[in-house]
Amino acid sequence: MARGRLLRELARELVPSDLLRFVPKGFETIGDIAILNLPRELDEYKFEIARALLRRLSPHIRLVVRRASPARDPERVHEYEVLAGSGGLETLHKESGCIFKVDISRAFFSSRLQYERARIAGLVRPGEVVVNMFAGVGPFSIVIAKRVPDVKIYSIDVNPEAYKLMVENVKLNRVEDKVVPLLGDAAEVVDLYNLKGVADRVLMPSPEHAINYLAKAVESLKARGFIHYYDVARRVKDLRGYVLERVSPILDGAGARWRVEGVREIRSVAPSKSYVCADLYVERKVMD
Repeated sequence: MARGRLLRELARELVPSDLLRFVPKGFETIGDIAILNLPRELDEYKFEIARALLRRLSPHIRLVVRRASPARDPERVHEYEVLAGSGGLETLHKESGCIFKVDISRAFFSSRLQYERARIAGLVRPGEVVVNMFAGVGPFSIVIAKRVPDVKIYSIDVNPEAYKLMVENVKLNRVEDKVVPLLGDAAEVVDLYNLKGVADRVLMPSPEHAINYLAKAVESLKARGFIHYYDVARRVKDLRGYVLERVSPILDGAGARWRVEGVREIRSVAPSKSYVCADLYVERKVMD
């Protein structure tokens, strides 16, 4: 049964009919943890809903939590309220032949990006050098490393807790020869570790922050390459036009020749907003 249908089915037994419209369309699972985004209108019924969901999904799910705060910058970490079950907020999540140690209270991770991680890995060619500017616990980097031969991925994150988990995940997946975990702000790390002009491809999977690092992403590229740029976009018919309006001043200001290879909506994050990814081909101005 689809997750949205399951949650509505359970809620019909617990929630008054006039409140059923507030039941979320679905929920996220990370490892053996289920994450609900329950609105305030359902506060009175949150524990009953969570216990019913846990009974239905056990033994695969041991804990049901509610996302209780927006992500905190710069670590992009949410706070969670435990609604049902037992155990901590650390789990092991399996995806695309990889395994990730995740602590949702310490580092950002979303299982809803599984398709996007696989899509990006499918674009990377053998022998490429990749700079991942917002790596988190390492899922984009590790999926690429597991799928593509002879790649080198510089995997950067500013959150020390995410970095520690990334280092563990690189070892868990036996990709130490391909993934180089680096701790720090992406712009500073590019300068500190001399990553200017090294990348065939730059990943920017932080929609809230990527626009501020786009110029540095251009610097990271070789004479030509790809930037996978993520953003939070208004729900408009012309997503391509929205992205062009955002990135044009920065890319033109960097003296680059560039084009948009494609723009795709990843998922809705609010009634009027979506996460989007633009695949950009960039020819960088190289100084003599």
